[in-house]
Amino acid sequence: MASKGDQIDTTAAGSKKKAFKKSTYRGIELEKLLELNTDQLVKMMRARQRRRFAHGIHQRYDRLLKKLKKVKKETPYGEKPKAVKTHLRNCIVVPEMVGSVVDVYGGKYWNSVEVKADMIGHYLAEFSLTYKPIKHGKVGVGATRSSKFTALK
Repeated sequence: MASKGDQIDTTAAGSKKKAFKKSTYRGIELEKLLELNTDQLVKMMRARQRRRFAHGIHQRYDRLLKKLKKVKKETPYGEKPKAVKTHLRNCIVVPEMVGSVVDVYGGKYWNSVEVKADMIGHYLAEFSLTYKPIKHGKVGVGATRSSKFTALK
């Protein structure tokens, strides 16, 4: 609680808005990452991703990128794009995918993943769990000795 002596600062300096944080990957902003060609982008990635690109990228990854771009282009301004389903869990997130929604198959369910700038250089599988985390809680019926010998009425 504020006492009588405390004043709320409503001057120009007090109402100053917080600056919007630019999303970066390895110190380079997203807009500049989109302008880079594939070779320049790959040189910035970690060793495992560089190796993967060096061995060659399959055509199906290009098809996924093409679908994501198409859906993003058709989306009205201010709305989320429609999700694109894929089984490609080992697809590396590149800057062109940022802002898209991808449904990644986890073996049983489709997990919806909204791609953000922080995800660049990671695999899609890292954001789509293949299991449901266990929530430990109360003891259920049949879990303890005393519940085994309940009287029947």
